[in-house]
Amino acid sequence: MTRPDTETKRAAEVSAMFDEVSPRYDLINDVLTVGSDRLWRIAATKAIGPRKGMRILDLAAGTGTSSAALAAHGAEVVAADFSEGMLAEGRKRHAGNPLIEFVWADATDLPFEDDSFDAVTISYGLRNVNDPKKALAEMYRVVKPGGRVVVAEFSTPPSSLIRAPYGVYSRHVLPRIAGAINKNAAEAYRYLNESIEAWPAQEELAAWLRDAGFERVAYRNLTFGVVALHRGFVPREAPKPVAAAPAAKPKTASKPKAASAKPKAATTKPKSTAAKPKAATAKPAAAKPKTTKPDAAAKPAAPKAKPAPTKPSDGEKK
Repeated sequence: MTRPDTETKRAAEVSAMFDEVSPRYDLINDVLTVGSDRLWRIAATKAIGPRKGMRILDLAAGTGTSSAALAAHGAEVVAADFSEGMLAEGRKRHAGNPLIEFVWADATDLPFEDDSFDAVTISYGLRNVNDPKKALAEMYRVVKPGGRVVVAEFSTPPSSLIRAPYGVYSRHVLPRIAGAINKNAAEAYRYLNESIEAWPAQEELAAWLRDAGFERVAYRNLTFGVVALHRGFVPREAPKPVAAAPAAKPKTASKPKAASAKPKAATTKPKSTAAKPKAATAKPAAAKPKTTKPDAAAKPAAPKAKPAPTKPSDGEKK
């Protein structure tokens, strides 16, 4: 097995690695985490809040173990992964579950329409994407307004009392156990450990979510911070990248208001013109006094015209 480069994380190399470990991938994880991965899955499922009628995208779904947990609550789940080996194993295991659909997908270029899902989740897969920020932007795009994203990922234990022994276990013990279960898995888990060590801490990932546009971003540590569960919501009313254009429409829509204000000024003009005939008939008597009155009558028309242009600025604030 060729170990992928943690710097480039070429999709073809990473997916090929997962293809080779797919048959015993879930068993290896159960052994290496001493069953903790089941507790983490329960926590992630609760954070997503699946229910009947929801459509959920499960990215990096692998063999569909996490997808099955979501479907158990009645949600329709699209299990997406870029490893054909993982997808094949998942289709075989969950062939009788009509609520799970397995789809090949690249997390940085999702083959789904905007606002297609009520929620998106990715477990232990975001750090394997070569451009995780782009993947977060894609998640934001496909989630409906008010929907959520939940990211479960290995992280950095805050306490050095946990961080030091965990580092030793991950570097030296974990690959050997994985290799004993599946001889092809030793190199795969060395890569996975390297990707975990290079992964940003909890606060930085939270900042990535905010930068992608998610609001109410929060996270909580599981198992002393070995895993962190991040959550964010797509705003209900705030614009998505595609909705930025409609946000500017009030400015163009406000222009007719300015145009409609002009007729008001135009309607005042007949009053002044109507005053002129009076001045014309009055000229033989006393031209000067009468000509000053139209000037006074014309002045109110000018203030009426002034408020009208201010209306567009009020519309822009809204």
